[in-house]
Amino acid sequence: MIDFFNAVFEYQFLQYAVLGCLLASIGCGVIGSYVVIKKLGSLAGGIAHAVLAGMGIAYFFGQSPLLGATIMSLVSAVLIGMINLRLKQNEDILVAAFWSVGMAIGVLFISKTPGYNVNLMSYLFGNILMVSGNDLVHMLVLDVMVLIVVKVFYRQLLAAAFDEEYARVRGVNVETYYILMLSMVALTVVLLIQIVGLIMVIALLVLPTASVSLFVGSLPKIMFYSVILCALVTISGLALSFQPDLPSGAMIILVAGIVYSLSLLIYSRQKGKLR
Repeated sequence: MIDFFNAVFEYQFLQYAVLGCLLASIGCGVIGSYVVIKKLGSLAGGIAHAVLAGMGIAYFFGQSPLLGATIMSLVSAVLIGMINLRLKQNEDILVAAFWSVGMAIGVLFISKTPGYNVNLMSYLFGNILMVSGNDLVHMLVLDVMVLIVVKVFYRQLLAAAFDEEYARVRGVNVETYYILMLSMVALTVVLLIQIVGLIMVIALLVLPTASVSLFVGSLPKIMFYSVILCALVTISGLALSFQPDLPSGAMIILVAGIVYSLSLLIYSRQKGKLR
């Protein structure tokens, strides 16, 4: 752990990695709060894995995979939201369809792309040590977009997340803000892909916020503490993976899982004492 923090001051790639963790934690904590409260984990999973289609298409045409991921994530979010609202499809079937078809399209385009690009594996399984300056700028832009939307539409999103019927009575177009919420989830998925990869992105989006929500009631506090916890989890996982040369994405998710398990244990003991 000490070796890692000493190395951060010496190597630029580690400085970029830490900055990437911090930037990802902002979107993760803020939007993860809506995911946990609204129980959007499965839909977020469908969006995350459909992203591979955009990445594969972008690779095939020689474009940035993150750009392809951003476009496809937003398209998937809008389509999933509209189909779920208008056609009232079974949510599990809808997620399975986007999950499998999106990955199938991605695999097909990747298979037709000449050569083998190791960077693609970093997007699948995460490799924060390969984050570049351009990636950080991309992540910062996505963070700013997410924060602006949450700030401007905070009350509407809050009403749509906690009490749909009350929101409708107050004249809030719940369907519109539901799709907007999924779109913000989509952008956050892209934020986290570089950190833990699209295979494990949902765990990082959900686990830190789920841990915080066990002890905190108000949405602003959940967001605030989730950002902090997500930053601690990502940087701790990165630090623990550094010396033994382990996959950073997997270690980050392992730390998140341990934190959530400990939170459940503490919460259950507290409830037992209250009884």
